[in-house]
Amino acid sequence: MLEVEQVTKRYDGKLAVDAASFNARPGRIMGLLGPNGAGKTSILRMVNDITKPDSGAVRLDGRTVGRATQAAIGYMPEERGLYKNVKVIDQLIYLARLKGLSRDAARQSAKGWLETLDAGDWRDRRPRELSRGMQQKVQFALALVHSPRLLILDEPFSGLDPINSALMEQVIRQRKADGAIVIFASHRMEQVEGLCDEICLIANGRIVLDGELDSVKRRFGRDTVSLEFEGDGGFLDRLADAGHVEVLRNADGRAELRIQDGYSASRLLDAARAGSDALHQYAATYPTLREIFIRVVGDAGTEGS
Repeated sequence: MLEVEQVTKRYDGKLAVDAASFNARPGRIMGLLGPNGAGKTSILRMVNDITKPDSGAVRLDGRTVGRATQAAIGYMPEERGLYKNVKVIDQLIYLARLKGLSRDAARQSAKGWLETLDAGDWRDRRPRELSRGMQQKVQFALALVHSPRLLILDEPFSGLDPINSALMEQVIRQRKADGAIVIFASHRMEQVEGLCDEICLIANGRIVLDGELDSVKRRFGRDTVSLEFEGDGGFLDRLADAGHVEVLRNADGRAELRIQDGYSASRLLDAARAGSDALHQYAATYPTLREIFIRVVGDAGTEGS
């Protein structure tokens, strides 16, 4: 179990993290979300013992994070931390040795992870010779090379094409299946929604929403409706002008709407039937994580202003 308990951090007197608390469990993926400057990276650095909290505590398996827990943590920072002129294989072996592996075990693990990530051909190359996406995969291998119990990933998909993103997702899911604790910080809502079991949303240094992803969605209600219809869609504009719905998307006979307070799903269904030439689909769903993010962060910004 990872326990973050009431941690606060200031830089030059400016409050970056304000009494943040959450737990992350083995075999689960937690999404750490928030706008730029919200405090995500500051929290990750304290979890990884790069910086110390001004107050509060961070514990892994009941022990305060520090030198004794380093071998159990793998960290992939948003900023690349590769030695540009050192061979990829040598960097992996070096870090694995720092994390406690023998030389033979470190070499075997380094080769294994490079093969798993389709990067075996790069082992004798130097990072300055690699593309941004290739460097990102090497950085990922560095976080994995010692098989950590806690895997911290800060914007791990940056610079990756869809094929390599899918490969990385597969590896992350496997680490979850193996019982690791995974913390995943990202702005890419679709990947967070597809990968994470739980979310922790941070705004202005404070945790403003957290919990299991399904539970969080249910908390916001089934107020999002998707439609597939024939016709010009003019009824959508009329409903929006009347304040009954917010049109989130509308193109090529497909629309996504949010029902406003005081209106009902049944009235919307009647309006869609009457206003379209043919209604092929009507489905009420929970809001997407992107919609929840915008709502909650907007509210938090208003409260903090």
